[in-house]
Amino acid sequence: MDLIASRDAVVQRALFHVPFDGWSMKTLRHACDDEDLGPGAAERLFPGGVAEAITHFADLADRMMMEDMAADDLTGLNTPARIKRAIQLRLTRWAGDREAIRRAVATLSLPQYAGQSIRSTAKTVDAIWKAAGDQSADFSWYTKRLTLAPIYTATLLYWFEDTSEDFEDTWDFLDRQFRAVGVIPSVEKRLKNAFGKLPDPRKMMPKPPRFGAQRSPFRR
Repeated sequence: MDLIASRDAVVQRALFHVPFDGWSMKTLRHACDDEDLGPGAAERLFPGGVAEAITHFADLADRMMMEDMAADDLTGLNTPARIKRAIQLRLTRWAGDREAIRRAVATLSLPQYAGQSIRSTAKTVDAIWKAAGDQSADFSWYTKRLTLAPIYTATLLYWFEDTSEDFEDTWDFLDRQFRAVGVIPSVEKRLKNAFGKLPDPRKMMPKPPRFGAQRSPFRR
């Protein structure tokens, strides 16, 4: 088993232990024992500790979401519908592990993990846009991802508490977030202005393709 496969297996095993021991090295050691990886495997696989394990789990969830989207029938779906579908697939796959994911989010919300949290969220929203078919190569590459990040985060937090059947309340909440973004004028212009006043958020995001003609966020 190669390194990525071993890390994938361990973080998935860890989900069973998190409700008892939280996201901790103890949990990762238990998960490594479950996989018969031998003494010291947790430290070898995740030298960055618990935060590294959590961000690897987020990366695994991104990869699985993209595979699920590739296998799904997206015929006739516009861009917002594809983004909604990607988020639905990503969250419902892990419905049985909401408590473990809730604890992961709580752990990364600690001040010492702020950088990992921002980068992980940036990678997730980038994966969602790519899964939805986005091929932008202009400034809208940033605005699309910066616009989606708070929508995805708010939806994730809502999902943690949702008791409705098949998470219908969460998907209604997500629809409302999209409608709210739809009535915000000149999102791209405002974000361009913001870049001149704040620390550059683009440094925390994956690198985009080469810029070309401009598009608007959530173009249909």
